[in-house]
Amino acid sequence: MAGGEDLSALTSKTGEHVIRRPRGRPAGSKNKPKPPIIITRDSANTLRAHAMEISPNCDIVESLTTFARRKQQGIWVLSAVGFVNNVMLRQPSPSQASPGSGPTVTLHGRFEILSLVGSVIPPPAPSGVAGLAIYLVGPQGQVVGGAVAGPLMTSGPVVIMAATFANATFDRLPIDKDEAVAAIATHDQYYHRVVGISDIYEARQNMLSNTSPDIYTWSTAGPLSKT
Repeated sequence: MAGGEDLSALTSKTGEHVIRRPRGRPAGSKNKPKPPIIITRDSANTLRAHAMEISPNCDIVESLTTFARRKQQGIWVLSAVGFVNNVMLRQPSPSQASPGSGPTVTLHGRFEILSLVGSVIPPPAPSGVAGLAIYLVGPQGQVVGGAVAGPLMTSGPVVIMAATFANATFDRLPIDKDEAVAAIATHDQYYHRVVGISDIYEARQNMLSNTSPDIYTWSTAGPLSKT
């Protein structure tokens, strides 16, 4: 009370008014919009879409392999539009113990591409993890298809829709119960370690993996390497 009387007496003498600031946060301060999150770098696990046009009289397989090797990126082929000549396809293997070792057959003539799917990975990728499968329609309307086993020469321009990636993780399936529990623990440890830093894109490993996957990474500075 004495302090209040002294303050009122002082203000009455000086003729000034004292304005007391309200306590707490101002109204509406909690509803302010947050600044947008801007990503300045791509993650190593990001897929990038590509529309690739291959010139006439060129080998599609060789063109994709050269692109993957020079860019040091894997290619995931989604679809293709165009025509090809004299396609070599692999027939089913007679032995279940050695898949992919069946005889080959060459289809002569001009065929339209109905579907082209598969992947191309730069070396030193393990054998048998990549390849292309194609479905074609002939001049009489017959539909044929199979695994590409040789050159795939274009007859006119061919446009391929594909996605590129920089990392590939090879997992051994099925995963037993102990490995599944360890995988969840590894994922949780990785998540808590990564989300706490300011730039989560410094991480080079895949966030979802089992206890001992074969992880192949490559960059423009060096070839594909197993880590």
